[in-house]
Amino acid sequence: MRTRVLFADSWGRKRIIVSAIFALSVPMFLAATASDLNSLIQWRFIQGLFIPGIFTVALAYIGEEWDRTKVGSATAAYVSGNVFGSVSGRVLAGFVAEHLNWRWSFVALGCLLVLGGMATWQWLPQSRHFVRQRNPLASIRSFTQHLCNPKLLAIYAIGFNTLFVFVSTFTYITFYLAAAPFHLTSVALGVLFLVNLPGAVITAMVGRWIDKIGQRLTVLIAVGVSCFGILLTLVPILAVVLIGLMLCSIGVFLCQSAASSYIGVVASLARSSAVGLYVSFYYLGGTIGAAVPGLFWAVGGWIACVILIVVIQVITVGFVVCFWRSHLAKIPKINT
Repeated sequence: MRTRVLFADSWGRKRIIVSAIFALSVPMFLAATASDLNSLIQWRFIQGLFIPGIFTVALAYIGEEWDRTKVGSATAAYVSGNVFGSVSGRVLAGFVAEHLNWRWSFVALGCLLVLGGMATWQWLPQSRHFVRQRNPLASIRSFTQHLCNPKLLAIYAIGFNTLFVFVSTFTYITFYLAAAPFHLTSVALGVLFLVNLPGAVITAMVGRWIDKIGQRLTVLIAVGVSCFGILLTLVPILAVVLIGLMLCSIGVFLCQSAASSYIGVVASLARSSAVGLYVSFYYLGGTIGAAVPGLFWAVGGWIACVILIVVIQVITVGFVVCFWRSHLAKIPKINT
């Protein structure tokens, strides 16, 4: 992670993004040649090493190139695009595997990556506000500076919270819905992820409000929506549970959009390293969100998991309230 963000701060945004997309296509194609589960996991692991290089640098690019009065809506659109890509990729892979076999699923996704890399190279404008970091030691020191910035610490807390809530919710809700009184089948549980699509659409539509009301208020509202949604899942009615999951995903996506867009405002220099730390906390939250709620599930089932998720949300609100007090000050407009 640190190597990629240092390269991005010295080599430029577009070059890193395009290179990472093309590089990601290589292990994607090679995954189709896997002879056993271990080799497949190996190629999938290598794929995961390139993904942050796209996500991290793209967020830094948005923070630099978009007018700061519009960066919230741009980031929300980017987050929504990620969700649509994730869902459509699963649908495409399932369709190809059903009619051909699982190996061709990776071939199809690899071809899409190549096309996506070509489109990005052709259509993504060159950076106009990128400031090259020519001193590697200065880039390394920026990590310490970012971790000493209270506003960035609040952003990193939101990043941790975002994937923690998402992973823990959609991992352990399946056990909850598979049991009484729902008794959902494996097929029904498999399409549960589709409840995120309305959240992606709504996030893209209301993203412009991030720029109007500010990231601070957006996060507070989003956390409230997410908490309300997760509490709705306790109602033993399937339709209500699905609505709760949709509200939870809306809150999560809005939190991610607001936090990601605020990085470019708070970090005036070495934005890639600032975003890189955000992504590190983001994935750390997902890792802990997959494991720790299991302990709570063993003790109190889904109710205990919901309590844990709400507590994590409340802690996030505390970070935002304490460290983003001056955020409501007007942000100067930068013409781009």
